[in-house]
Amino acid sequence: MSGRARALVASPTDAAQAAARDLRERYDWVAVEDADHVVALGGDGFMLQTLHAMLERRRIVPVFGMNLGTVGFLMNEWRFEGLDARLERVRPFKVTPLRMTAETVTGERVTSPAINEVSLLRETRQTAKLEVTVNGRVVIPELVCDGVLVATPAGSTAYNLSANGPILPLGSALLALTPISPFRPRRWRGAILPDRARISLRALEPEKRPVSAVADQREVREVSRVEIEIDHARDLTLLFDPEHALDDRITMEQFIA
Repeated sequence: MSGRARALVASPTDAAQAAARDLRERYDWVAVEDADHVVALGGDGFMLQTLHAMLERRRIVPVFGMNLGTVGFLMNEWRFEGLDARLERVRPFKVTPLRMTAETVTGERVTSPAINEVSLLRETRQTAKLEVTVNGRVVIPELVCDGVLVATPAGSTAYNLSANGPILPLGSALLALTPISPFRPRRWRGAILPDRARISLRALEPEKRPVSAVADQREVREVSRVEIEIDHARDLTLLFDPEHALDDRITMEQFIA
């Protein structure tokens, strides 16, 4: 990627801001609007913010993250030296977001992208009662649970894994449909679906048992129905050091005790 214009963005944390000052003194940068790729400093949360901001741009460019947060699953190792050489050797990985369309009990419709997952969650102490539909066919007439989520391969090691959902290899063209604390059907543990599937989640008693929909970090409350599908028109590209490739990280998560 030699000679291409790059932009620098950083989390507001002290560590990320200090690293950004050092990099700005050492390397040349342009504004995000003029960049061919972006270097992001922070943790996974900041990377998701950066990618969501990218989805709002007319031109989507690749992002190379360096970890100055906690987990850094979506990030490369932070190193001050050798940035030019690292960017010459990067491996690109395509990440396709979900598109959530949520309808509230008042009839408002909200559309939002999700890179990791879309979750439908109970708002009160009462369990949610949901109808689950896949490609126009009702597959579960009544799911009694704390919630349910749909995860992409990139997000399958996040909330989905914590809810005992499956890890999906990057590039597998699959989605994970995972219940959160299911009560009825008691033995249902979720499903793996092709990423062309259209998933609908309907709240059966939205006034008595209110639920909220969350697309990554955006929440819509008092939801009556949520439609979820892959948005192939908005592909994102993450850049990784060859020794820290995202597909290998996702695969190796299956062997961590």
